Amino acid sequence: MDDGGRIPARPTTAEGEERPLKVVFASPAEHFTDAAPIGNGSLGAMVWGGVASEKLQLNLDTLWTGVPGNYTDPSVPSAVAVVRKLVHDRQFVDATNAASGLYGGPTEVYQPLGDVNIEFGTSSQDYSSYKRELDLHTATVLVTYNIGEVQYTREHFCSNPHQVIVTKLSANKSGHISCTLSLDSKLTHSVRVTNANEMIMDGTCPGQRHVLQQNETNDATDWVLLLVTAASSFSGPFINPSNSKIDPESVALRNLNMSRNVTFDQLKAAHLKDYQGLFHRVSLILSHAPAIEKTNLNETGEAIKITAERVNSFRSNEDPSLVELLFQYGRYLLISCSRPGTQVSNLQGIWNQDLSPAWQSAPHLNINLQMNYWPTLPCNLGECQEPLIDFIAALAVNGTKTAKINYQTSGWVTHHVSDIWAKSSAFNEDAKYAVWPMGGAWLCTHLWEHYQYSLDKNTAYPLLEGCALFLADWLTEGRNGYLETNPSISPEHSFIAPDSGGQQASVSYSTTMDVSIIREIFMAIISSAEVLGKSDSTLVPKIKKALSRLTPIMIAKDHTIMEWAQDFEDPEVHHRHLSHLFGLYPGHTITMQKNPGICEAVANSLYKRGLHNTMSNCT
Repeated sequence: MDDGGRIPARPTTAEGEERPLKVVFASPAEHFTDAAPIGNGSLGAMVWGGVASEKLQLNLDTLWTGVPGNYTDPSVPSAVAVVRKLVHDRQFVDATNAASGLYGGPTEVYQPLGDVNIEFGTSSQDYSSYKRELDLHTATVLVTYNIGEVQYTREHFCSNPHQVIVTKLSANKSGHISCTLSLDSKLTHSVRVTNANEMIMDGTCPGQRHVLQQNETNDATDWVLLLVTAASSFSGPFINPSNSKIDPESVALRNLNMSRNVTFDQLKAAHLKDYQGLFHRVSLILSHAPAIEKTNLNETGEAIKITAERVNSFRSNEDPSLVELLFQYGRYLLISCSRPGTQVSNLQGIWNQDLSPAWQSAPHLNINLQMNYWPTLPCNLGECQEPLIDFIAALAVNGTKTAKINYQTSGWVTHHVSDIWAKSSAFNEDAKYAVWPMGGAWLCTHLWEHYQYSLDKNTAYPLLEGCALFLADWLTEGRNGYLETNPSISPEHSFIAPDSGGQQASVSYSTTMDVSIIREIFMAIISSAEVLGKSDSTLVPKIKKALSRLTPIMIAKDHTIMEWAQDFEDPEVHHRHLSHLFGLYPGHTITMQKNPGICEAVANSLYKRGLHNTMSNCT
């Protein structure tokens, strides 16, 4: 183990041979979601693999609308008081409506960069032996097909060391590569061609400016090497891009020139050394998988069975080698969208084709962002979590102002959704997800886990401390001597309000998830203080006292975990979130050894929700 708590890289092997890990497609992509993703943490592309034309849909992780914002509102404290009174009086429908006074503004939107289009002038009908595959061992997309006696090959990868997307077009017979290249974008842009064999697209995103470079050719030749790079004027979440000192064109040209001065083989070697240093740290070999995997290979050991077919047949014939592939595909995506110095993974990683993507493609903090980073530490990718830690630190800066002005508390706070500008205030619609000041607290559980894996004493505590200060101030005196959170929601879920004629409400007090997250943070603070010798600080006794007064996890009359502090009627028993089970996972406060009765209620809750529920946010 190295100084950072990571296991050194080693080849992924089984029985002395590298395990084949390829996502195989039988045809070109017809939709964005059919394309194959590549990325280096900041720069990404979706490879469509067409025959008559190739498309690379490009993304840059800093390309967002907007500018740094003001995430405070001095009118919120009075609205909080109104909501708290209504909750105390059991007027939950009215409290839910009044919670609109806590809303902030909308998030900004992640934008697509543009498309590289390569036209070959051939018919899309005149080909055979087509194959498109994403090799997880090499982070390379390979496209091959035949037209007549000529075999055409395209190789795509996204290099982190050189900060370029590399595409090599070749054929097995000389003089058969002829193509026309073009650049396009849904954003306002202009394109120009230089004498240095470059095509440059310069454009604007509301509040930003970006630039893209690529080589360009349309001559009949033996092979073509295409290099794509991009940069923006983003200088961090607290600097308006109009005041940025970064010249994106200079940055992009520097990356381009660094890459064009080396050979393709050198570019690929640097890419493989960098990527495999991360990817090859972990292998997963399940029982019987090596033997079954051989049925997916031809006589030369190449993967030939289409991955979609393997997924469909899994229902009737479980294939453990497919589980291995999907496990490593998750690690591949994380390496491709989150590296030291990049932005935090957003709702779609870094891949997006729409000006108005679903949910702004913004990082959602009520499970989605956390899920993206769950594999980092257990799967030996600690470096890939660095953008998350940087993001938490930025949220703490803005969140300190939000906590002070909006909630009149110490510490820092953030809510259920944010953006590249580290938005910390509540969203501007629907209390059932907006009125949730626990987003930062959930993120901070990753900080304690960072210490547990790395033994790094210098990163987590100041951020954890600020989070705990807010939570301690946020708690109010409640019923039966307990401390409560009020207002409180269970993310994206509602209940039937008692004595309301069947009306639904979402705002109440001390939801199980709120209390579970707070318990997790308070225990982390106490443990951290012991490690750092801070146990006699004024904070720790306060936290210990508050911890002893938190509402316990309660079991409902149907022997499930209560999601709310009261046993409300649930209008959607198959709801996609399992927020009330946080203490078991991803939290650590419920275990079979300590809480067998609660664990039995957890199992009952899972059965009640329904095992058919396959939404992404089922934990």
